[in-house]
Amino acid sequence: MNRLSLPLALACGATLSLALVACSAAPGPAAAPSPGSADTTPPADAPGHGAVAGAVEVAEAQLQLVTVSPDGETGLLDLLDGGERTLDRVPAPARVTSDGRYVFADSGSGVAVIDGGAWSWDHGDHFHFYRAEPAHTGIVPGDGPAAITGDALPTTGATGVFFAGSGEAVLLDNAALSTGSVVERFRLTEAPHAGIAAPLGDGALVSHVDERSGATELRVVDASGKPTGEMAACESPRSATTTRAGLVVLCDAGAVVAAGADAGAPAADANADAATDANADADATTDANAEPSTLTFVPLPGGVSASPEALAGRKGRPTLAGVGTGPDGQPGVWQFDARAHAWEWSRSAAELVRAVAVGDDAGHVVALDEQGRARVLRAGEELAHTAPLLDAADLAPKALDALTLTVDSQRAYLNSPSRGIVYEIDYVDSARVARELTPSVRPHFLAEVGL
Repeated sequence: MNRLSLPLALACGATLSLALVACSAAPGPAAAPSPGSADTTPPADAPGHGAVAGAVEVAEAQLQLVTVSPDGETGLLDLLDGGERTLDRVPAPARVTSDGRYVFADSGSGVAVIDGGAWSWDHGDHFHFYRAEPAHTGIVPGDGPAAITGDALPTTGATGVFFAGSGEAVLLDNAALSTGSVVERFRLTEAPHAGIAAPLGDGALVSHVDERSGATELRVVDASGKPTGEMAACESPRSATTTRAGLVVLCDAGAVVAAGADAGAPAADANADAATDANADADATTDANAEPSTLTFVPLPGGVSASPEALAGRKGRPTLAGVGTGPDGQPGVWQFDARAHAWEWSRSAAELVRAVAVGDDAGHVVALDEQGRARVLRAGEELAHTAPLLDAADLAPKALDALTLTVDSQRAYLNSPSRGIVYEIDYVDSARVARELTPSVRPHFLAEVGL
C-alpha cells in the first residue's frame, strides 16, 4: 500500500504493498485514484461486492482519517496522497466512533452520521475497495450517550444504536446509509441503562433490564424488533463488536458470543459466490452450520475478578483486546478469541489505558500506557514502546473519551488533542513513529475510514 510522505515532522518510511486478489483481472497500477479516476475495476453499479451507485472500485484500501474538533468542525485527511478537505460541520460531539466507513458523532442528544466515502468489502478470500464522495448523511435522534455497533459490511446489514438516557434501541439500515439516507428498521424502548443494540442476522441483540430482579440480559429480536425468546445473562453489557466469528458483547464476568448462519459473515452474496470462495480463508466466514442466534457465555479464567472496561480490534478480525488486571494482580492486556472462545493474558510493564488487537498471525496488540506511550505486545510479552506522545491534558480522566487508538493491517494511529497531532505508528518495526500528521481540522476526535 502506498502511504506517501507528507511535509510534516517525520517522513514516512517505505511500506509494503497490499496485494489485491480481484474477482477478475487485476487492476492497473496501485495509485490512489480520485472518485473520477479511470483506474477502476468493474462499474460501481454492478450488483454485489459492496458497490453502490456513485462509487468507484479502486486497487487498494483508501485509508483516510476523519478529524472532528470540539465544536463539530470536520475534516478528512487522505493517508495515501496527503490531500485534505473540509466536511460539513456536525453538532458538537462528546464522543466519536467509526465502523471503518461511517463516523458517528455523538452529541448526547443524537448521533450525526458522516459517510467517510471509503470502504472495503470483505469477500472471504480477498477484498474489494471503494471510494465515493464523503457526506454528512443525517442525524439519529436520541437521549444520552450512544453505544454504536456496526455490521460486517457497510453496504448491507444494519447498524445498532443504543441511547442510555432514553433506553431506545435503534437498528439502522446500512443499504439506506450507503445511498445517503438514515432509515430506521425499528426503534424499541427499554428501561434507561448503559446498554447495547447490535446487528445479528436479520434482527439484533438488545440489552434488557428485568423489572423485578434488576438483572441485565441480552435478548435476540427479529427484523421487526420482536423478541425471539433467545437470551443470555450479561451484567453491564458493553463494547459490542462484530467479528468474523460472530458478535461479541463484553460483560462483567466474561463475554457473550452470538453466532448464527450469517452472524459476522463477510459477504451478503456468499451463496452466489460459493463456488469461487470455496477455498476462502477460515477466518473469512462464520461457521455456516451453526444454529441461528446461538448465545455462548465465555467466562474469564478463574481467579480473575473483573473483565476489561472495553474490547477493541482491527475491523472484522476475530481477536479483540482490552486493558485489565491479570490473575497475579498485575497490569496488562486480555485478548479474547471469538472463534476459539478463549481468553489470553499478556502482562505489561506499565499501567495501560487502551489496547487494540491487530488480529494478525503474530498476535500483535497495540496499547497506550498512562504516560502516553504506545506499547506493542505479542504472545504474552512486550516488544517495544515509544517515547511519551501525549500531554497530561490528553490523559486527564475527563479527556480520555476523546483519545482514539486505531489499527489497520500495517499501522496504528493515535491522536493528541492538545498537540493537534495524529501519530502514525509502525507497530511491527519496534513501535517506530513513522509520521506525525497535523490535520487542518484539529484532531480532538479521530476515526480511520477505508477499512
